[in-house]
Amino acid sequence: MKEFVVKAIDNGTVIDHIPSENVFNVIRILNLENFDNQILFGTNLESKKLGLKGIIKMRNKYFEKDEINKIAIFAPQATLIKIKEYQIIEKTTVTLPEKIEAIVKCFNPNCITNSENITTKFTVLDKVDVKLLCHYCEKITDKENFIISK
Repeated sequence: MKEFVVKAIDNGTVIDHIPSENVFNVIRILNLENFDNQILFGTNLESKKLGLKGIIKMRNKYFEKDEINKIAIFAPQATLIKIKEYQIIEKTTVTLPEKIEAIVKCFNPNCITNSENITTKFTVLDKVDVKLLCHYCEKITDKENFIISK
């Protein structure tokens, strides 16, 4: 018998297959701390795909493309599930775009983006391990060094 660890939602979005260690990064990058509707989340849940995974369910929330790009940085294998009246209406896997702007900061303290008011720009070099090439200083920022832009 299948056991549901996290309660179902009537309308909204489920982000599934988040690496457990990145659940709170996804919450932070989407600014969900200030979301004024129901949010359910779980970490260290069993997953055939990841071993352990995280999941976030948001009632009455559907994401725009730029928000989905943010999710893909910390959870490149995540699945987005749109729900209406307890029924799945769309299920997609997130994908990183070729270019990312204004989401994360360059890890290089000498990069111009860390001293001037310039929007960060990166080329995505690796979509699985998530490695980003800075447009300005050409240093590679990987997932171990991500700092979220404000």
